[in-house]
Amino acid sequence: MREIVTVQVGSFANFIGSHFWNFQDEMLGLAADPYGDPVFKIQSLNMDVIYRTGETHQGTTSYTPRLLSIDFQGSLGSVSSKGTLYSEGSNEPSEVVTWAGHVSTHASEPQNKNLFLQSLYQEEQDVALTNGNNGEAKDSQHEIQDTDIVRCLDEGVQFWTDFSKVHYHPQSLYEVNGLWMDVKQFDNYGIGRDVFMENLRGEEICDKLRFFVEECDHIQGFQFIVDDSGGFSPLAADFLESVSDEYTNTPVLLYAVRGPSSHMSLSSRKQTVVRDLHDAVSFSRLSSFCKMIVPVGLPSLSRSKTSTFLNIKDENPYHCSAVYAAALHSTSLPFRMEPLGPTADLSDVFGAVDVNGFVQMLAGQSRQNMVAILDVAMPSPCLSGKQDKQSLLRNLQPLTPEVAEDVDDLQAVESMIVHGAIGSVQEVIAYQFLKLRMQSMVHMNVQPQGQCSAIYQRLVALSQFLCHSLQSLVILSASMVSCWEAQS
Repeated sequence: MREIVTVQVGSFANFIGSHFWNFQDEMLGLAADPYGDPVFKIQSLNMDVIYRTGETHQGTTSYTPRLLSIDFQGSLGSVSSKGTLYSEGSNEPSEVVTWAGHVSTHASEPQNKNLFLQSLYQEEQDVALTNGNNGEAKDSQHEIQDTDIVRCLDEGVQFWTDFSKVHYHPQSLYEVNGLWMDVKQFDNYGIGRDVFMENLRGEEICDKLRFFVEECDHIQGFQFIVDDSGGFSPLAADFLESVSDEYTNTPVLLYAVRGPSSHMSLSSRKQTVVRDLHDAVSFSRLSSFCKMIVPVGLPSLSRSKTSTFLNIKDENPYHCSAVYAAALHSTSLPFRMEPLGPTADLSDVFGAVDVNGFVQMLAGQSRQNMVAILDVAMPSPCLSGKQDKQSLLRNLQPLTPEVAEDVDDLQAVESMIVHGAIGSVQEVIAYQFLKLRMQSMVHMNVQPQGQCSAIYQRLVALSQFLCHSLQSLVILSASMVSCWEAQS
């Protein structure tokens, strides 16, 4: 087994993570449906890499994400920090009296489930009626309810749990005790510097991570999704430092994400300078504890190429996080692929690689703290037939901020993930795309040399990943000549 433990730190990171795990839940449901399309029954995709099998107190088998989520206290909305699969125990006060003085109780009102969560609960409780008029009436009512649910999600999402379909293990959810504050108040690096060390929070968080790591047979790496602009960044950096000390040889792939509120214009130049300084310190420290960091988060998705087929509201984190989650879902797929043997049939999928091999492929053995650029095209452009380099580049949208568009770095090593290539044309499509990329280098008299050449050949052999799923093209690239290296 080559397990991955995912860690989500911060509000926007958890919005992205909620969409990410919803994608996985849909894939599991489609694969388990006996009447579903065979295209979703991908035998070489091993979901045990990111999921764990357990058992509830009632003896029921559970299948939950191998995940640690960290956020504000009260950020779970209507969901308990103990999850939904495990009994929450008695709320009755203890009979043991250790205090004779006056006791006052302050309790907040529990959050009500929205229509989406109510519908999920109803589906789990009800037995579908499909016979006679009752079935028809239920279908009609269900159609109206779906419209209300869509409106509820589009306009009324307040917490990342408001749209989460997934059951979580109690060890997965950690609310930072004592942090009852709004995201806007927790908006700079300095305010979160001591959060990890105070009140034994660091020990509690590390214990939760240790729970998932110790049950792994052979962990291949950590996947961190971190809010890099604000108070959660120093918390994540302190946590990453602890992880690097305890799990020295386990690689960390870090996505430094920014929500739309991070790009809002400040009222004064002084505030802008302070924010830029905080962001620089945050980036430097986070990158020093990971093998590769991928900055993700544009100032405006609605004005990018991703909005060509999507109606995106920049001010709505529920919208923006879905696009970033789709890209992260794609980049993580090669880590979950089963390696193919020498006699395997390549007609379905290929391109399995673990986290360490993936980083080495992009960065090379001698490079550390590499920064990669994430580009995406949703839906994927047609890769068959005649295509020139510029037409492909025009479809790619960098999700990494402050990256020049429509400019191809010919010294970069790229990992390409393609979704939606179905049937026997898979190899042809991938071959044509990679051939086109190589031809552009030859045309400009740029040839991979030495280590570059070896890594590029490995790229051609390993980075072609084709999967039956959403149509998308995702490229992660790291320059081999003029690369960014983060210095602490």
